[in-house]
Amino acid sequence: MSMRVAEVFGHVIGADAAIRLIAYDGSKSGPDDAEVALRIESPRALARLASAPGTLGLARAYVTGEIEVEGDLYAALSALSDVTLHGVSKADFAKLLATLGPVWLKYRPAPPELEARPRGRLHSKFRDSQAISHHYDVSNRFYEWVLGPSMTYTCAAYPRPDATLEEAQETKYDLVARKLALEPGMRLLDVGCGWGGMVRHAARMGVQALGVTLSREQASWAQEAIRCEGLQELAEVRHLDYRDVPETGFDAVSSIGLTEHIGRKQLGSYFRFLYGKLRPEGRLLNHCITQPRTVNKRKVDPFIGRYVFPDGQLESPGLLMTEMNDAGFEIRHEENLREHYALTLRDWGTNLEEHWAEAVAEVGVGRARVWRLYMAACRLGFELDNIQLHQMLGVKLGEHGASGMPLRGWRAEGVW
Repeated sequence: MSMRVAEVFGHVIGADAAIRLIAYDGSKSGPDDAEVALRIESPRALARLASAPGTLGLARAYVTGEIEVEGDLYAALSALSDVTLHGVSKADFAKLLATLGPVWLKYRPAPPELEARPRGRLHSKFRDSQAISHHYDVSNRFYEWVLGPSMTYTCAAYPRPDATLEEAQETKYDLVARKLALEPGMRLLDVGCGWGGMVRHAARMGVQALGVTLSREQASWAQEAIRCEGLQELAEVRHLDYRDVPETGFDAVSSIGLTEHIGRKQLGSYFRFLYGKLRPEGRLLNHCITQPRTVNKRKVDPFIGRYVFPDGQLESPGLLMTEMNDAGFEIRHEENLREHYALTLRDWGTNLEEHWAEAVAEVGVGRARVWRLYMAACRLGFELDNIQLHQMLGVKLGEHGASGMPLRGWRAEGVW
C-alpha cells in the first residue's frame, strides 16, 4: 500500500476535519487534541470505501464494527460533515482507487445483511409493504426504548427549548388537531398512522378516528393501546394499505410522515386519492420531510436508502405544494419545523444511549449501530438545512368556493 491507512482516510474526510484517525497499522493523523477519534480496526474498512466511497462505505464499516468512534458520534459527524453530507468527489476517489483497489480485490466484503433489497415494481403495494416492514417491523420493545411512551416516530413540536420529548409530541398532535379543526363527532382518517398516536389523540377529543399502516407490528401495538385506553368505540387501526381504505366522506385526513415513502411519480395520485376521501370543506394536513430546494437528485442519502428508509424519496416543499394544489386542494397554510426535528432526533438519540445494552440484546449490535448513526446524521442534516420538515394544510372547497375556514387561523376563534 503506497499510503498508510490513516493517510487514506485522511484524504476521504478532508485535511481540515477536527478529528483524530487511529489505524490498525499504527498510523495516525489529525489533531492530537481533537475531542473525537475514528479507529480503523480492519483493512475491510478500506475495502468498504473502495466499493462505496462516501457515506455508504463509511456507514457499512461503522455498522460492521470495522470503524469505531471514540467520543460522541454526533460530534464526530459534525467534524465529518463535508463527507457525511456531500460524499467524496469523483476526482478524490480516483486518486484513492490505486490504493484501495488491491484491498478490495483481496477482501471483497459483501454488503451487510442489514441492507434492504426490496423486490418488485417500485412503489407497488407488494414492494411498499417490504420497504415499510424492513424499518418498522423491527421490535416494538426497541421502539418503546427509543421513542418513549408516546411511540411517536415523527417530528415533535417543542413549545419551549427545555420541553421534554413527550410534551413536544403531545404539542405536535395538538397542532395537527387544531389545523384540522377537529371537534367531537368528526371523522378522521390518518394514513401511515404508525403506532396510532394521532388516532388515539383524536379519539380522546371525541373524534371517530381510523388509522392505517403497512406495518403489522405497528398495527398490533396500536390496537392493544386502543384497548388499554378504552377507546375502542372511537379509535381503530388497521393493517392496511391506505389505497385500500373503502370509507369516504371524512371531515379530515392527516398524513404524518407517509409522503416520504410515496415516490415522486405517485404524488399526484396520492393527493387525488386523499382529496377523494374528504367531504366538501374537509381538510388535509400533510406533514413530511423535504429537500430544502428543488434538485436533480431524487433519492435519499445511500446509507438512509439502504438501511433506514428503502425506496424513500424527498421532494422540495414547492413541488409538494404544487402537487397538492393540482390535486384540487386549496393551500391555506404552510410551515417549516426543521429545528424541531433536530431536537426530536437529539432526544431519540439520548433514549437509545440510555437503553443501549437492552437495545443491542433486543435487535443486535449491527441494527443498534444503524440507528445510532442514522439519528445522529439526520440531526446534523436538519441543523445544517440539508433536510427540512414541512406541514401543509389544504382544504377541499365546497359549493361556490366555500372553504369553511375562518378569515384568520384554523378555528372559528380565528387566531393562528
